[in-house]
Parts: sequence; C-alpha cells; structure tokens
Amino acid sequence: MSLNAQRSVLFDLDGTLMHTAPDLVGALNDMRRADGLEPMPVEVLAPYCSYGGRGLLGRGFDLTPQDDGYREAYDRFIERYRQRMTQDSHPYDGIRELVAQLADADLAWGVVTNKIEALAVPLIEYTAFDPAPGCVIGGDTAGISKPDPRPILLACERMGVEPSRSIYVGDSDRDILAGRAAGMATIAAGYGYVPVDDDIAHWAADAVVETPAELWGAIQRLHATA
Repeated sequence: MSLNAQRSVLFDLDGTLMHTAPDLVGALNDMRRADGLEPMPVEVLAPYCSYGGRGLLGRGFDLTPQDDGYREAYDRFIERYRQRMTQDSHPYDGIRELVAQLADADLAWGVVTNKIEALAVPLIEYTAFDPAPGCVIGGDTAGISKPDPRPILLACERMGVEPSRSIYVGDSDRDILAGRAAGMATIAAGYGYVPVDDDIAHWAADAVVETPAELWGAIQRLHATA
C-alpha cells in the first residue's frame, strides 16, 4: 500500500478526545451501590480511568487481575458501562472545533485507544464528529494494546498515512511511549486522566498542553518542524 503525503493527528480517546469519566465512574458506582457500598466521587476515581476497568476495579474494589472474582467483576463492569457509556460522556470543550480545524488544514485524524473496539466504535459513532475519524483502533484491534506501537501503526496503515508525518496525542505515559516507538511526534494532554503519582514531565513528549484549547497551536508547531 502506498502512503500519501498527507499529515495526520491521532488521538487517545478517554481523557484526551472525550471526557468519559462520568460514565466510567458511574458504571463502577452502579456496582458499588448494588453491593451495598457508598458511591465514590468522580474526582477521586477519574485518574484511574486511564487504566479502564482494571484501574477502576483496583481503586473501587481493591481487585487485581490476579484475584479470584476479578474476571466476574470485570465482566459486570463492562456490561454496566456498555449500558450507560453515552449517558454523560462528551468531547472536551473545543474538540469539535479542533476536528473542523484539522479538516480545514487538510490534516487527517483518527482514534487509537486501549478501550476495546466494541465499546470505542459505538461511542465515537454516537458522538458524531464532523468530519468522522479516518479510523478507530481499539485496544484489541491489533491483538495488542499501547504502549506497543502496533495499534498506532495499524491506524496509519488504514488511513494510508506515513507515521513520520503524524502526531499522537494522549494523556498517559503509555500513549507517549507508543507514539514515540511508532516514529511520531507526541503531545501529552495534561488535562486528562493523569495518575496522581505520575509526573508528566518524565514522559518526554514533544509538547505538553494543559487545556484542549492549546492543542491546535501545538499541532501546528510540531507539523511545521517535522
């Protein structure tokens, strides 16, 4: 497959493109209520959303994948989340406008997330970005998830773009590691679900933004120097 010369931007989903914590945390709190436990505040659980169900079950139920009962709890979480994942989730302020700016500048865009494809694709379709992303790669699409670069490289293949002419934007060290390993410039989204004990400066991203409003300027600067 020959790659075109178009530049592109790929985004992580949870905590980067969209604020999904209200529904992720809501699914966990639905489980806690069902088990007779008090719900936990969104602001307490949001940093754990970066790790999806595994992170939330760890904080909310003190469960790890090695524990008996983890798989059952994880399946319960996924089902509850599936039922409500479009209830309160929404793009961060300015993201819809950013997508339009990318299109106006002839920049292709796509989504690469560790959320499983069966959840990621319906959520993106429901959100109805204009224009729609050129691809949505889930955590299971490539058979391996970030920080391995293969999901990002698969996105470039499906979009027909060159990784070296692309930027990856994410809110975790896994995102930056994956983007760098794929040969891309990277932007760290400091406004996302960064774990409380993590130092974003250590990720060695090419740029760090603290609000979605800063993304367009960072994207322009990185593409100008590529």
